[in-house]
Amino acid sequence: MSILHNRHTAVLHVSATKMSQSFSVKDIDRMHRQRGFNEIGYHFYITKDGMTYKGRDLSKDGAHVKGFNKGTIGICCEGGIGEDGKPTDTMNGIQRAAVEGLLKSLKLGNPKMKVKGHRDYSPDLNGNGKVDSWERLKECPCYDAAIRFNHFNA
Repeated sequence: MSILHNRHTAVLHVSATKMSQSFSVKDIDRMHRQRGFNEIGYHFYITKDGMTYKGRDLSKDGAHVKGFNKGTIGICCEGGIGEDGKPTDTMNGIQRAAVEGLLKSLKLGNPKMKVKGHRDYSPDLNGNGKVDSWERLKECPCYDAAIRFNHFNA
């Protein structure tokens, strides 16, 4: 049985860096280690040129959404901050194609897997069944992942 059968959700993230800034998978790993992790917290990292890097092994829980790492796959894309320093959807076509390819591959291992963004794990403070923009603890990944990749949630 595939290791993916225990992974019910792919959670999309951004590195919270400007697109003019280069931020490699080694940079993410170093940042996570400085925060006390024993290795990179994401399972995959996709740079702005579309290169997909394997991070934490899928056999291990990630360290990417506090309280929701069990059963999820962490996917981080380089970028997410505009040149003005504000959260911005910086995903380019090359990155999007790489995310699409990765999600397609992951779905082969678990057809029931869903796609969400990190911000979707913020608390629903008013209890209306959805996380409203004012309830988000962070904007990551700076777009609505469930809508952008809704064809994977069918």
